[in-house]
Amino acid sequence: MANPKRSIADRLLAAQVAIENAISDTEVKSLLTVFGYGDDRLNTGKALLDTVNQLQQQQQKEYGDQFEATDALNETWDNANKEYMRLVKVARIALKSEHACYLKLDLIGRRKESLSGWLKQAKQFYLNALADNVVLEKMAEFGMSQEKLEAGKTLVEQTETANAAQKKEKGEAQEATQKRDEALDDLEEWLSDFIAIARIALEDHPQLIEKLGVVEPS
Repeated sequence: MANPKRSIADRLLAAQVAIENAISDTEVKSLLTVFGYGDDRLNTGKALLDTVNQLQQQQQKEYGDQFEATDALNETWDNANKEYMRLVKVARIALKSEHACYLKLDLIGRRKESLSGWLKQAKQFYLNALADNVVLEKMAEFGMSQEKLEAGKTLVEQTETANAAQKKEKGEAQEATQKRDEALDDLEEWLSDFIAIARIALEDHPQLIEKLGVVEPS
């Protein structure tokens, strides 16, 4: 039975040693064939091993893609937030006498720390600012033109896009992990029976058991 505490790399290496040596060593294979582990059955195990190795590589790639997408999201969000906060600070000064505008732009209180909350606040700010002539005029008096507000809005939209991409990569990484784990379970179920039979088939040949990487209890 597989030890779940061992790393997947170690478990795959152990499976590779057992299966490939059983296939390549004629003496081992001869003794195993008597117990039903001839070429076909050993090749089945090899195919299971190859599948897990391929899925392991795919899983690592997908997690790499997820980390890249997360880094891209964080960088995009950071840039967007810097511009957003700069505009919020100016708006609080420019609109201090415009209570209705203050409320429409949600300028009261702290900014949300969660991405979803931040996106909601930032989108409300830009949408209402760009649709209100009073806001545009007051902001322009402090050097914040409509073009700068539009540019800030674009940064928020880019953050939203990066967030969607990160969620997609996260989902693909989780799916790849599930497929890898299911294939690993199939391999280790096959390997459990194989090792049990190998111990019987090779019980008079401890050196051959060692070739399969099987450690016999002392």
